[in-house]
Parts: sequence; C-alpha cells; structure tokens
Amino acid sequence: MSDDAFTDYEDKLPKKVLQELKENIPAKAARSKVKEILDKTVQEYKESLADPGECVGNVSAESIGEPGTQMTLNTFHFAGVAEMNVTVGLPRIIEILDGRKDIKTPSMEIYLKKPYSQGKDIKELAYAIKETTLDDVALEFQINIVDLSITIKLDRELMRKSGFTAATILNGLKRHTKSYNVKVDGDDIVLKSRSKEGSLNALYKDKEKMKDVHLKGVKGVKQVLPVKRGDEYIIVTAGSNLFDTLNLEEVDPTRTTTNSIHEVAEVLGIEAARQAVINEVFGVIENQGLNVDIRHIMLVADTMCTTGGVKGITRYGVVSEKSSVLARASFETPIKHVIGAALVGEVDYLTSVVENVMINQPVPVGTGLPNLVTKVK
Repeated sequence: MSDDAFTDYEDKLPKKVLQELKENIPAKAARSKVKEILDKTVQEYKESLADPGECVGNVSAESIGEPGTQMTLNTFHFAGVAEMNVTVGLPRIIEILDGRKDIKTPSMEIYLKKPYSQGKDIKELAYAIKETTLDDVALEFQINIVDLSITIKLDRELMRKSGFTAATILNGLKRHTKSYNVKVDGDDIVLKSRSKEGSLNALYKDKEKMKDVHLKGVKGVKQVLPVKRGDEYIIVTAGSNLFDTLNLEEVDPTRTTTNSIHEVAEVLGIEAARQAVINEVFGVIENQGLNVDIRHIMLVADTMCTTGGVKGITRYGVVSEKSSVLARASFETPIKHVIGAALVGEVDYLTSVVENVMINQPVPVGTGLPNLVTKVK
C-alpha cells in the first residue's frame, strides 16, 4: 500500500488521525479498501466536529456538572501508613477547577530508573527521599529554666537506622545555634544561651524552631510508600516537591508527577500544567466509575491556562478576565463590578452569551450568530 493513497486526505483529516490509520491498516490492503476506510473516517470526523456557534461551554458545564452530583465526598486512605490520604471525588474536582495553590493532600508518584524500578534497595531509597527533621530523631526537648539551656535527647536506634551521628545533627543545627554554646553529652546535645539577659520566651521559640530543622531527604515529603504498579515499583509520597525530586539521579524525570497543578506549572511550564489538569480531572471522574467525554475537560483546561498561568474558575480567576462588565457582574459581587466599570467609563460591546441574556436580546450562538443583511428598495 503506497502513501499516495493518503495524500488526497491530508487537508481533510488531522495528521494524528492519518498517522494512526497508516499504522493500523495492513500493508497488503487493496487501494479501493483503503479509500473506503478513509472516506468513512472523514465522514465520522465531520460528524464529531462542533458546529460554528455551538454553545460548547454550556454543554461542557452540564456534562461535567451532572456526573459531579453523583460523586462521593470521601478521601482515600492508604492502608498501613499514617498520614497517607489522597483527596478524591467532588472535593478534589473543586480543588483542581478552583486552581487552588494549597491543596489538602499533595502527593507525588515517583518513577524510578533501573535497577531501582525492579525493586532493588527500594525501601532504602524511599527512606532516603523522605524528609527527616530533628523532631524525628529526638526523643525529647527539655528546657532548663535556671541556666537557660535546651537539652535534646537523641534516639540512638533511629539515628543508627538513618545513618546519623551527633556531628551530622550538629551540622544541620548550625544556623540555629549562633547564640548558644553547644556541647555533646553522650546521647544528648546541650545548648546553653550565651546572653546573660536571655528570656524564657525566646528560648521556647528557639526550641520550637529547632524541631523543624531539615537533616536529610527531600523537603516537604512527609511520608513514602513503595508500591508495585504492573511489573515495576514506584514510590508514592505524601507531600510534594517536584523540583528537588526530579534532580535525584535514581528518579526517572520523564514520568514522575505531582498532583499539585501550580507546582507542575512552575517546574515544567504551562503546557504541562494544562495536561495535568486534564489528567487529574479525568482520573477523578474515571475513579468514580463515571463517563465524561475528554473534550469537555480539555475545554475547561484550555480556559484555565489560556493566559499563560493557571487560573481557577472563580471570580478572582477566569471570570475576572472577562471583557464584559455585565458578565463579570452576573457571577458574584455585582455592585462592585458595576460601580468599578462606571468609574472608569468602561464600554460593554455585548459580544457574549450572558450579557445578551441579561438585556433580553438574541444571543450570538447557533442561529443567533449570523446576521441577515438585506437591501431595501
């Protein structure tokens, strides 16, 4: 089968569709059969296109909103690991579409290079990725009021497992111990205030700060869980730090993902964020056993990312970008919008649906799109 059978259809079908047909039609197929397949594909392609002036936004809103009413409101809990939850269902959809920066349960799926993806040293690697703070390796923090000192009792067993020594811990503490004299006393680290007028209040604040001192691992990764997916191992985390994770040499940077859309946008750019919105929303809908055409989700993702940053579908996000005053006022806080527009003398050209409905005119969609121009004698 020669490629010239496809050349006549290059302007009728998208490149991707043609490419898939080329790959799937057997090489020995007769030219007449190929033409028949191509003609049918063109017909189906034309039927699947949206008509000019069709209200795609409304159709998408209905198509996503209706199954949304049937969604559950729960969080999924990973068995056997404390603090490992993933928000699913309607709360997760709302979180994505609102474009929230601080999400309830940030998590990553870390794919690994061989041999780690086959399970080699997977537990040790997961443990090395998990963030370890001073609070994790300390048994207790004591304050001595008399000589204004802090005593940190260390957990030797945990230190041995994590490969820490008192010296490495002191190294991590360096930034916080400038106003203290430090000495190691067996399993304890004793910090004594240098200033004579030190207050108990300041001492307590310093003690609380020291608990969060980062000793090793990826900052922000609170929990790790090696999981087998198909025939390879991946690491699922609670907490997310995509930038630092991608810099680890054991990690496969081409497949590792996070569920934080804003983090994807910062590290990988807006196109990746758009794809992340599609994947996340589609994943939630599929997980709930519902069925929504992916093109509806793509339309929402395009709307959210069209300005070059991720904007939620809220009055501060996408709605604030609308050029029409009436459309902005119809969403929330109408008086604020109307007064603001009146003060600067804004003009509304009534180019969209909402504002025309408000003043009882035909809307510029469907049959309201073309205008009839006639010559009058």
